[in-house]
Amino acid sequence: MPNLQREVFAELFAQSSAGLKRYIRRFVHSREVAEEIAQEAFLRTFKHARDDRPPQALLYSIARNLALDHYRHESASSRVRVVELPRSNGADGGSLETWMLTQERSALLREAVAQLPPQCRAAFALKMFRGLDYQEIARQLGISCKTVEGHVSRGIRATYGFMRKRYQLEKVSNARG
Repeated sequence: MPNLQREVFAELFAQSSAGLKRYIRRFVHSREVAEEIAQEAFLRTFKHARDDRPPQALLYSIARNLALDHYRHESASSRVRVVELPRSNGADGGSLETWMLTQERSALLREAVAQLPPQCRAAFALKMFRGLDYQEIARQLGISCKTVEGHVSRGIRATYGFMRKRYQLEKVSNARG
């Protein structure tokens, strides 16, 4: 890089450093992360600067993209739930594969139940997962036994249909792959 470009870049750094870090902090909410991203943005701008583009525009564009990448990564990693794997070596009759299939089915069932309307979901869950009778569910929810019966019936049909459809889609995609 010629000396003139180095001078332009040094001036850009001196004029933009503080403002760039403030700009980045709007995305990442951390002074340390903002400083790291700013440093990386300056480095990339220095490497990719061209005469036909203003370096400040490139700098802010690179910084924004890096900050958004960091934000997406942090958001995704905060949603990841750590699941403890069983310590079985197969001696107790269970295998890792069986445990993983059970976890997958449980997640699918939770997804199916989550699709139900709130009152239907409540009645269905009380009947299927807690084993309450219709009268107790009706008392807890403040609805009639006939309504509870309808909600449970609807919940069974909807969750069965959801899971059946999902498994058919998996079978079709597995057959193609």
